[in-house]
Amino acid sequence: MPGRLIEQLMPGRLIEQLTIGSDPAPWAEAGFAAAGGDIAVGETRLAFADGEGVLGWRLDGVDDEIDGLPVAPAVDGVAPAGPHPNGVTRIDHLVVFTPDLERTTGALEAIDVERRRVREVQADGSPLRQGFFRLGEVILEVVEHANVEAGPARFWGITFAVRNLDACAELLGDRLGSIRDAVQPGRRIATVRSCADLGLPVALISA
Repeated sequence: MPGRLIEQLMPGRLIEQLTIGSDPAPWAEAGFAAAGGDIAVGETRLAFADGEGVLGWRLDGVDDEIDGLPVAPAVDGVAPAGPHPNGVTRIDHLVVFTPDLERTTGALEAIDVERRRVREVQADGSPLRQGFFRLGEVILEVVEHANVEAGPARFWGITFAVRNLDACAELLGDRLGSIRDAVQPGRRIATVRSCADLGLPVALISA
């Protein structure tokens, strides 16, 4: 059975919505089908509001904050699902920063979201720990590092999977950084530059 289909059949909670602090216009210019407002990327609705960064999320069956990660107001109606001109098919992973990986892990396990593994590396002279969780088709990457401020967990950035990263690079031009090998074997990744004005750190990874 193909790995993608296995992911779709896996039980677990889904990220139904992410609310992004941005105008949808720069997203449309970056090749997302966002000209009319909210959009769907895979299983997840992206709603746009005033602000910056990921303002909140909605998980199916969860009504409360999770270690300080805010719940977004639900948006009515159906969001267009694309296709997206940049070839984006889904959210590959959502990154959260925390000062305490075990605390955030406990909050996720309390809603039956299991940590799959932990990766430990050195970054800026201090240990960096990454915990990985599965939320439907999305990998939630929770990062602990000495540079993360004390307090609640907070959203940081999103990596989207694309069908053809080279074609996407041609579309975005100088709004996309150099393509390089990803940590995941056989995949490549590039960072969307801040000049794209998407309101949060965004990367694109080959599917």
